[in-house]
Amino acid sequence: MRHLHTPTPGSSHPVTSLDARVKLLTALALLVMVVSHGGVLFPLLVAMAGSALCLAIGVRPRLLLLRFAEPLLLAVIVLLLKSFFSGSEPLWHASPGGIDMTLHRDGLLEGVRIAVRIAGAVAVVAAVGFATPFTELLAALAWLRVPRGLIEVTIFAWRYLFVLADDAQVIHAAQRNRLGYVGLRRGIRSFGTLAGALVIKAFDSSQTMTTAMVQRGYDGTLPLLAHRPLRTAEVLPAATMVFLMGALWRL
Repeated sequence: MRHLHTPTPGSSHPVTSLDARVKLLTALALLVMVVSHGGVLFPLLVAMAGSALCLAIGVRPRLLLLRFAEPLLLAVIVLLLKSFFSGSEPLWHASPGGIDMTLHRDGLLEGVRIAVRIAGAVAVVAAVGFATPFTELLAALAWLRVPRGLIEVTIFAWRYLFVLADDAQVIHAAQRNRLGYVGLRRGIRSFGTLAGALVIKAFDSSQTMTTAMVQRGYDGTLPLLAHRPLRTAEVLPAATMVFLMGALWRL
């Protein structure tokens, strides 16, 4: 059952041993602060702190860059759109190829503010994701009254994503050995066969899993969603940090 939770780098780090509910509430508070802040320094500080925490718990820099790649690409696109298509204070103008391009100062500043908010929010989510096993994070969401049915379906989907990924690799390797991807037409046909086989495998796995769980007395409640009482030794430091970050947010 190792696939049931996300591998946690640096599991000996103190942050990884904190209650998932404390980490989730702290992350939600920081996200609200980052999104609602009108400046640049606070979201940038949160982004740097979140990235440093990820590195401290043992996340490889390459993996961290991959996690940030797509959101930062969106941030750059927003920055460019805001800089060239929004604002009223021209900062730079050029006409390459007869196309007028004007960089606006106020649009650039607004784009930078949005970009650092994206970076700060992604850093918070990444830190919580790397420091918390997936099942504990779902249990914390259940504690926050997220619908239990959604939580359980997510757990089962997470479990069988790895199974289907392994099956896809086996089928893909077999197809490549039989020259199934030589040429565009044959490649499309092989990919269709692969997708169909995975859909059938998913249905078979769901029926098998349902039968096995009913035979083992499944009554609609997963024991992993049970919670222990919150401890003051964990809540107090988190509340103090949120209070300090709130003081910085007000500056």
